[in-house]
Amino acid sequence: MSEITKKTELPNVQKTTMRMMALAQRALEATSKVQKRSLAQASGSEYSLMDAQTLTKAYMTVWSRLLTNPQEMWNAQIKAGSDIAGFWGKVMTPPTEDAEPVRDRRFADPSWSEDPAARMYRDAYLALETSVGELLDQITQDSRDDMRVNFYTRQALHVLSPSNYFATNPAARATLMESGGESLLNGIENLLDDLERGDGRLDIATNDPEAFEVGVDLATTEGEVIFQNELMQLIQYHPRTETQHKIPLLFVPAWINKFYIMDMQPKNSLIRYALDQGNSVFVISWANPTKAHADLDFADYMTLGPLTALDVIRDVTGEDKANVLGFCIGGILVTSMLGYLAAKGDDCINAATTLATMVDFKDVGEIGVFIDDNRLEILRAHMEEKGYLESYHLQDMFSMLRENDLIWSFFEANYLRGKKPRAFDLLYWNSDATRLPKAMLLWYLEEIYLKNKLCEAGGLEMDGQKIDIRKVKTPVFVLATAEDHIAPWTSIYPATRLLGGEVEFVLGGSGHIAGVINPPSPRMKYGYRTASSYPEDASAFLDQSTPHEGSWWPHWSDWLSAKSGEMVKARVPRKRGKYKSLEPAPGSYVKAKSVS
Repeated sequence: MSEITKKTELPNVQKTTMRMMALAQRALEATSKVQKRSLAQASGSEYSLMDAQTLTKAYMTVWSRLLTNPQEMWNAQIKAGSDIAGFWGKVMTPPTEDAEPVRDRRFADPSWSEDPAARMYRDAYLALETSVGELLDQITQDSRDDMRVNFYTRQALHVLSPSNYFATNPAARATLMESGGESLLNGIENLLDDLERGDGRLDIATNDPEAFEVGVDLATTEGEVIFQNELMQLIQYHPRTETQHKIPLLFVPAWINKFYIMDMQPKNSLIRYALDQGNSVFVISWANPTKAHADLDFADYMTLGPLTALDVIRDVTGEDKANVLGFCIGGILVTSMLGYLAAKGDDCINAATTLATMVDFKDVGEIGVFIDDNRLEILRAHMEEKGYLESYHLQDMFSMLRENDLIWSFFEANYLRGKKPRAFDLLYWNSDATRLPKAMLLWYLEEIYLKNKLCEAGGLEMDGQKIDIRKVKTPVFVLATAEDHIAPWTSIYPATRLLGGEVEFVLGGSGHIAGVINPPSPRMKYGYRTASSYPEDASAFLDQSTPHEGSWWPHWSDWLSAKSGEMVKARVPRKRGKYKSLEPAPGSYVKAKSVS
C-alpha cells in the first residue's frame, strides 16, 4: 500500500458509525438542557451577566446622542468608508515578500497567508475590526453606557472572526483532511463534554482537568491546618530554614478563587519562596460558601478571617505583631482591616503587602460594564433563594475581558480542530473557582465597587468602626501590574497618597495573575518599575520611575526582611495542644468543589 493510500485510508467504518450514533444521542440530551437554560435566562429566572433591556438602553443612549450631533456621525461615516475603500485596494493588490506580517495570534497558522481565499477573509475581517474600533473611539464617551457599547460591539466583532468558523478556517479544514474526519468527531465530543459539564451552559475547557490534583501536584508545600472555623482554615507551614524572622507573616488570599495560586508548583510558589527567605508563614484557606454562609458580610470575613488568624498566630508564636499580605479582594480586606485597626488604635500589624489591590474604584476598567445599581438589584433577587452567586458567573465575566485568549482560542482549538487543552497550572487554578455569599457580595459591590467608599474618610463602617485609610501608619508594599484587566494599575496607584504611612509602590509587568506569580528565573519574563517618590498623577510615575529586569519577588523580600525582626529558631507546627495539626496542608476546605 502506498504512503498516500495509508494517509487517506478511511477509519474503521463500524467504529466510526457507532461513535456518531452515540454523539447524536448525547447531542439530543444536550440540546434539551441548552433550551431549558436559554428559556430560564430569557424569562429572567436564571441570572445572566447582561440582560437585553440594559444593553438596548446603552445602544439607544449612544445612538440618540449621535442623532443630536449629525456632523459627528457624518465624519465617522466618511472615515469608515475611506477605510473600507482602502481595504479593497489592498485586496486587489497581490501581497509582496516585504509585506508587513499579520501579528494577530488568531491568524498565526501559515495557511492564513498561503490560501488566497483565507487571506481575503482574514484581511477583510481585520479591516472591519479596525474600522469599527476607530469608529467607536470617535463616537463613544466615558459613560457606563458608552463603555457597554464599546465592550459588546467588540464581543460581537470577535464572534465574527473567520478563525471561529469551519468553512473559513484553513487550519481546521486541513486538520479534518489529515485526520480522515476524526478531528470533526473529536470536536463534537469536546463540545458535548463542555455542555454536559455546564448542564446546558457552554463551559469551554481551558485546561486538562485530569492533569493536576490539589495536594499532590499543586499546593504541595508542607504544612499543617492548626485552626478552622466556618469560614476558613489556618495553615502553618513547616520551616525551610533553620532560623526564621521573629515577626510571622500571614497570607490573606482572595476568596473568588482558591489560595493555592500562592502555592502552585515548587518552581512558582510564592509561599515556598517566602519560607526560603526565612519567614514564618501562615495562610488562610477560605471555605467555599454554601447557603449556610449567605448572611456573612464583608466585616464577618474580616473578623472570622484575618483578625481571628492573627489571634491564633499570636498564641502560637508569642509575638504581639505580625506582617500580612493580601491578594486581590484579599488585599482590599487587608486595606480595610488596616483602617479598622487604626480606628481602634491597634498596631498589631507591623507591615503589610497588597498585590493587585484597588483602593480607588472611580475607574475599574471594562469590568464596570457588568455592575451598576440595576444589575445589583437583579443580582440581589437571584441570590435570595440560593444564598450565593455561582462560581461560573465570575469565570465567564473574567473570560469576557480577554475573550480572544480565554474563549475563542479554545473554541477554535477544541471544537474546530478537535484538540484537547494542554496541562497548564494557572488555568487549572482559574477554573477551580468558588461561590460568593450573598451578604458579602452585595455589601462589597454596593459600598466599595459602586459607591467607592474605601477611599472616603469614614466612608465605610465595619464592625462598628468608621474606616479612614488615611490614618493607616503601617508601612505598606503595594504591587500593581501594568496589563491587569481586573484591577487596573491606575486604580491601585492612589494608595501612594491615600495611605497615611510609608508606601513602597511597584509596577510589575504582565497582568493580574502572570504579573504576580512571576518567580525569579534564568528566563526572565517580566520586569518591574520603582520610584523614590510618587507624583499624584499615575502617568507621571511612568515618566520618572526606574525599570528593573526580572522578578519583583526579591525586591519585596528585601523590603519585608527589614520589617520582620531578628532571626530566631525556626517555628515548627505543634504535635499536641490547642493548636496541634488538624490535618496536613493544603487542608480540606480548598478541595471543596463548586457544583452549582
